[in-house]
Amino acid sequence: MGQSAIPTAIIAGSNHFEVAIAVAITLFGVTSGAALATVVGVLTEVPFMLILVQLCKDTKGTFSRKMQPSDTQ
Repeated sequence: MGQSAIPTAIIAGSNHFEVAIAVAITLFGVTSGAALATVVGVLTEVPFMLILVQLCKDTKGTFSRKMQPSDTQ
Protein backbone atom coordinates (compact mmCIF):
# COMPACT_ATOMS: atom_id res chain seq x y z
CA MET A 1 0.00 0.00 0.00
CA GLY A 2 2.81 2.43 0.79
CA GLN A 3 4.17 2.44 -2.76
CA SER A 4 0.84 3.44 -4.27
CA ALA A 5 -0.03 6.06 -1.65
CA ILE A 6 1.79 8.97 -3.29
CA PRO A 7 0.34 8.60 -6.81
CA THR A 8 -3.08 7.94 -5.30
CA ALA A 9 -2.91 11.13 -3.23
CA ILE A 10 -1.84 13.22 -6.22
CA ILE A 11 -4.57 11.78 -8.43
CA ALA A 12 -7.20 12.25 -5.72
CA GLY A 13 -6.26 15.91 -5.45
CA SER A 14 -6.91 16.47 -9.15
CA ASN A 15 -10.25 14.71 -9.52
CA HIS A 16 -13.10 16.30 -11.46
CA PHE A 17 -11.05 18.75 -13.50
CA GLU A 18 -13.52 18.29 -16.34
CA VAL A 19 -16.24 19.61 -14.04
CA ALA A 20 -14.07 22.58 -13.09
CA ILE A 21 -13.55 23.47 -16.76
CA ALA A 22 -17.27 23.13 -17.51
CA VAL A 23 -18.24 25.30 -14.53
CA ALA A 24 -15.70 28.00 -15.42
CA ILE A 25 -16.89 28.12 -19.03
CA THR A 26 -20.55 28.14 -17.98
CA LEU A 27 -20.14 30.86 -15.36
CA PHE A 28 -17.62 33.13 -17.07
CA GLY A 29 -17.89 32.32 -20.79
CA VAL A 30 -15.52 30.72 -23.27
CA THR A 31 -13.45 33.88 -23.79
CA SER A 32 -12.93 34.64 -20.09
CA GLY A 33 -9.63 34.56 -18.29
CA ALA A 34 -11.07 32.19 -15.68
CA ALA A 35 -11.86 29.56 -18.29
CA LEU A 36 -8.41 29.95 -19.83
CA ALA A 37 -6.73 29.65 -16.43
CA THR A 38 -8.72 26.52 -15.66
CA VAL A 39 -7.70 24.85 -18.92
CA VAL A 40 -4.04 25.88 -18.61
CA GLY A 41 -4.00 24.71 -15.00
CA VAL A 42 -5.12 21.25 -16.02
CA LEU A 43 -2.60 21.09 -18.88
CA THR A 44 0.29 21.98 -16.57
CA GLU A 45 -0.90 19.72 -13.77
CA VAL A 46 -0.28 16.40 -15.54
CA PRO A 47 3.45 16.92 -16.27
CA PHE A 48 3.90 18.24 -12.73
CA MET A 49 2.23 15.12 -11.30
CA LEU A 50 4.48 12.89 -13.39
CA ILE A 51 7.57 14.75 -12.18
CA LEU A 52 6.45 14.34 -8.56
CA VAL A 53 5.83 10.63 -9.01
CA GLN A 54 9.28 10.18 -10.58
CA LEU A 55 10.87 12.17 -7.74
CA CYS A 56 9.13 9.98 -5.17
CA LYS A 57 10.26 6.83 -6.95
CA ASP A 58 13.84 8.09 -7.19
CA THR A 59 14.04 8.98 -3.48
CA LYS A 60 12.06 6.09 -1.99
CA GLY A 61 15.16 4.56 -0.38
CA THR A 62 16.47 7.87 0.93
CA PHE A 63 14.25 8.17 3.96
CA SER A 64 14.30 5.51 6.65
CA ARG A 65 11.06 4.27 8.11
CA LYS A 66 10.72 2.88 11.59
CA MET A 67 8.26 0.04 11.82
CA GLN A 68 5.40 0.57 14.22
CA PRO A 69 3.87 -2.44 16.01
CA SER A 70 0.68 -1.94 13.99
CA ASP A 71 2.65 -2.14 10.69
CA THR A 72 3.71 -5.75 11.23
CA GLN A 73 0.29 -7.25 10.46
